[in-house]
Amino acid sequence: MKSVRTQLLVGLILVLGAMSGLAGYGIFRSALEEANELFDYELRSVAISLPQSVADTELASSASGELEGLHEDRVAIQIWDASNVLTYESVPSAKLPRLHAGFQSIEVGERHYRVFGLQQASRFIQVGQPLSVRDEAALKQASRTLWPLLAVLPFEIALVLLVVKRALRPVTIISRSLAARSIETLAPIGMAHSVPTEIEPLVEALNDLLIRLDKALHAQRVFVADAAHELRTPLAALKLQIQVARQHHAQLRDEDLLRKLEDRVNRAIHLVQQLLTLAREDAEASARAGNADLRRVATQVVSDISVMAEHKGIDLGLDCTGLAGLEVPIVVIGDDSSLTTMVTNLVDNAIRYTPRGGQVDVRIFASDMEVTLEVVDNGPGIPEADLERVFDRFYRAGNTTGQGSGLGLAIAAKVAAKHHARFSLRNRTDGQGLKVSVTGLRRVRADAPAMGRSSTAPREPSGRTRS
Repeated sequence: MKSVRTQLLVGLILVLGAMSGLAGYGIFRSALEEANELFDYELRSVAISLPQSVADTELASSASGELEGLHEDRVAIQIWDASNVLTYESVPSAKLPRLHAGFQSIEVGERHYRVFGLQQASRFIQVGQPLSVRDEAALKQASRTLWPLLAVLPFEIALVLLVVKRALRPVTIISRSLAARSIETLAPIGMAHSVPTEIEPLVEALNDLLIRLDKALHAQRVFVADAAHELRTPLAALKLQIQVARQHHAQLRDEDLLRKLEDRVNRAIHLVQQLLTLAREDAEASARAGNADLRRVATQVVSDISVMAEHKGIDLGLDCTGLAGLEVPIVVIGDDSSLTTMVTNLVDNAIRYTPRGGQVDVRIFASDMEVTLEVVDNGPGIPEADLERVFDRFYRAGNTTGQGSGLGLAIAAKVAAKHHARFSLRNRTDGQGLKVSVTGLRRVRADAPAMGRSSTAPREPSGRTRS
């Protein structure tokens, strides 16, 4: 994985180098053009400043003292009189042809010249200069303008290094702070005044994650402690029953003793199953994609628990009303296994706390878009003061007498939340029993494609079925 620091440094240095190169090229071209303009001005000045005596024929082949300091390797001077006769030529080897007035660039032989022609009243002056000479001089002059830029470039790179290091300093501090923490420390990062705006969302998200992780670990520790406490009670009772059986081994066939042992074992098994179910539901943040036939799920649960209901003499039934009364599957978006767990816990919970000879009804209401599931019993209900607390794990209302684990409603509420459904419970208005509702289960349209595993079953007759 690439380092942000490396990317910033490489990117800034490359951009800085490219911009410096473009700036240097622009400065160099501008200086070169200015140098050429100066040389053009020099050629014009030489042509204008030539004295009239240079045009005399008798001076054409002699050196003129007035031309001292004018180097022939830099300029070549030619003068024609009014009759178009060449009267003076400073560099005979140049062989420059006569051109018209003004500046021109020509090639003679293999050399390139810059030529300026000046027409005067009695003569025509032409001054030429080799381009190689003026280019060399112009290049030297223009190169001098680049030295300051090249001298500043190392300082610019050092400044980039310093700025990047300083800008990334909060990230380094956060990294060191997190690395130095112990595994138990999940407190938020306290850098409210020194976090740059660009990484503030990252720090806030990290703090939010730490807070949620701390809550999850705290809930896990509480769960483990409560689970250990709840398991200790039936296991301790089971151990006590075994000790009693050892002390009275002659009465080992006592049916009452065996029944108590069986009850303790069944309670421990039920608690372990509930703990495993709750752990599985907690591990999944959302319901697995798929479709489930709620009619088939409810029918299967009622059929499985009917033995338990018959043992207590409880009238257990299933009602399908509204669109659910039609002889079609009631397919909802959700996980078949989780929904089965939810319905099983609700029905099992109702049967456990409903007195012998009572009644438990499972009702399904379906509309075009949503499905509602209700489990209604005529048991003792829940005291109003305990209605908000019964969702807590291992909590049991004060008026309960059954052997429950206090996890059934917590598991059902967890499954409903995973399916984005509303879970509620309230005492019946007639004062007899409890009504638990799961509303907002999203129904799958008849023309919608199936998602994942689809649960299908033979159609049940509409209306109410009893077990």
